Amino acid sequence: MAPPRKRDSDRAYEQLLDMILDLRLSPGDMVNEQALAAELGLGRMPVHEAVARLAADRFTTVMPRRGTVVSAVALKDVIDMFEAREAIECGVAYIAARRATEEDLTRLRGLVDVADKARAASDPAEYLKSDHAIHAFLVHMINNTFLQDAADRLLLHNLRFWRLYFSARPALPGAMLSHDGLLAALASHEPEKAEEAMREHISSSRRMLQGLF
Repeated sequence: MAPPRKRDSDRAYEQLLDMILDLRLSPGDMVNEQALAAELGLGRMPVHEAVARLAADRFTTVMPRRGTVVSAVALKDVIDMFEAREAIECGVAYIAARRATEEDLTRLRGLVDVADKARAASDPAEYLKSDHAIHAFLVHMINNTFLQDAADRLLLHNLRFWRLYFSARPALPGAMLSHDGLLAALASHEPEKAEEAMREHISSSRRMLQGLF
């Protein structure tokens, strides 16, 4: 049985989200629904509905009497993002260490290997793609829909922030963090160590940014 056809508004949401995440629509850009509808080959109403969903997800911002813009990334947003990541992802790592199967770990090792190759090649675009895949995989691996709902959007905001970061800076050594400690803790099925490894991974990212703002 064929899967149900996606609604045009869902297609518009996915395509516009991709444009925001890969910075084709940059922070502060005006969202011209008519032009975007023409570009995507969709009707104005599905695009309008998609833009409203993006606003609810905090990727766009409605400016009274001015229109809608792609949301900026302010210092408070970055601080809040790291606090939320630590609160959610450390718990995810704890649960994942208890539930990880050999199949899960094999898949995770493959993702980490891709990230390591990107690190060695100083390829931030590929690294960010694989880093996102690692963190998203952990969230979905534990099969908890409440945590998935909370983490999926957060990780997309994290991906957009780091793409902005690397778009303005060279990929310096140490800027792309290793996942080896986290992988080792998950493979040994030690929840406390996995939780701490995730906390250190996130804290290392935060320390690297302290001089940025």
